[in-house]
Parts: sequence; structure tokens; C-alpha cells
Amino acid sequence: MRTGDWLTLPQAQRLMAAPDPETTKGLQDRVLLGLLVGCGLRRGELSGLGFADIAQREGRWAIVDLVGKHGRVRTVTMPSWAKTALDAWASAAGISTGAVLRRVDKGGRVGDGPITPQGGFEAVVSYARRAGLGRITPLDLRRTFAKLAHLGRMPLGQLQNSLGHASSQTNERYLGLRQNIHNAPCDRLGLGGWKA
Repeated sequence: MRTGDWLTLPQAQRLMAAPDPETTKGLQDRVLLGLLVGCGLRRGELSGLGFADIAQREGRWAIVDLVGKHGRVRTVTMPSWAKTALDAWASAAGISTGAVLRRVDKGGRVGDGPITPQGGFEAVVSYARRAGLGRITPLDLRRTFAKLAHLGRMPLGQLQNSLGHASSQTNERYLGLRQNIHNAPCDRLGLGGWKA
């Protein structure tokens, strides 16, 4: 069963390129989209993200001890391109503590308060329309993360840990997986020459 939508790799790239990198808001929104697509965060996790939550683990940048749905704690690695976008935003905004994503007014002034989950939702919907992708939501970008990682041969167990899902069935719904009779697991065993 498939629920919701996800983007192809070219569509995801088009969406993440939609914000204007010459503006303060555009720099922040590149981070917002990058963390949704590149880390599979929920919009509530994104609005609560602070600079103190980002650290190196085993030589990789990660969001550490992220408290997700039902209080499940996980560490989510961050792609280098998302960290580069975050550093560009932080430098332009002159911030290094507190909330990573903040309210930015029409004049480009950065506020102290974090963006709201609804603000993140509206930004995604707006950029998706601007990129010609129709109505795409933050949850669709979480599904995109899952789908692209799965297509890149990420083991389902590790994907489940990264997303913070308690059930593998949730992963299957995110990925739109269902049993494929024509390309079944037994066809991949390599025992075609065995005679009974």
C-alpha cells in the first residue's frame, strides 16, 4: 500500500535549488529543505532543532539524541551538503546557538524564535509549487528520504533506525513496498542449477 507521495532524485534536487541563496530567507530555507530530504526529519523535529543538537560522531556530522515520536531517541547522520548549507545560513544570520531555523521577516531580519512546524509546512508547500512539483508536504520529503535511501541500497533496518520507526511496516508504507511475485526473493538465491 502506498500512502502519500515522494520525489525522484531530479525532483528533489529541483526543490532544494528553489530557494534563493542570495537572500537570508533563501539560505535558511535551503537548510530546511536539505534537512527534510537529507535527514528524513519530521517537521516538529526540525522546528525544535538547536545548534547544540548537532555534533560529530565517528567523523560524521549528526543530529544527536533526537527525541522523536513516542519519545524514541535516535542519532541521524547529516549529509555533508546539508551541513555546508547550514554553515552558510548560520554565517549569514550571525547565529551559532539556540534554534537552527528561525523566523525571518520580509526584510530579511532574523528573529530569536524558532520557526513553527506550520511555518516549515508552508515553506515546503510554497517551494514545491514554485518548482512545479504540485502539492508536496514535509511528510512527502520524509518519504523521499526513505525512498532515495532505499533505492541506494540502504538496509531496511538501518533506515528504520534513522527514521525512528518502531515498526518495519511503517517503512514499507513509506516506501510503497508490496510483495512482488515477478521479482521474488527466491529468484535471488542463486540455486537455479540445483536438482531435486
